[in-house]
Amino acid sequence: MNRNYELMFIVRPDMVDEDLNKLISTLESSVTSAGGTTKTEVWGKRRLAYRVGRFNDGIFVLMLIDGVGAVVHELERRLRVTEPVIKFLTVRTDEELKRLDKIKKIRDSKKKASAAPVATAPVTATPEAGTETPASAPV
Repeated sequence: MNRNYELMFIVRPDMVDEDLNKLISTLESSVTSAGGTTKTEVWGKRRLAYRVGRFNDGIFVLMLIDGVGAVVHELERRLRVTEPVIKFLTVRTDEELKRLDKIKKIRDSKKKASAAPVATAPVTATPEAGTETPASAPV
């Protein structure tokens, strides 16, 4: 069963663009060979929140993966043994997407229910001319 994952990894700030592209293409090819799909975004060089190893900066890369769990385990194994990778984190996002879709459907159904015209009650007969209502009765 295919699931959705987000894989964020940080590589050394001094890594050459050619080497970064080669690393990304290697990871993408391992996903596609296992029957998954991937989309990659390079966020560029950013300052880290804390010092990792001897680095204060790093190049951030986000991969959106659609595949089975074995693909993710293989990617994590490759990232562990790849020296330029400083840190990585994988998050499964399909459960969150399902939850958000469910909330959206509930909101849409509530909007449709409130937007539907409410049936009006039948008009009641007005009081006859000779009768007095309690509000206008003499005291």
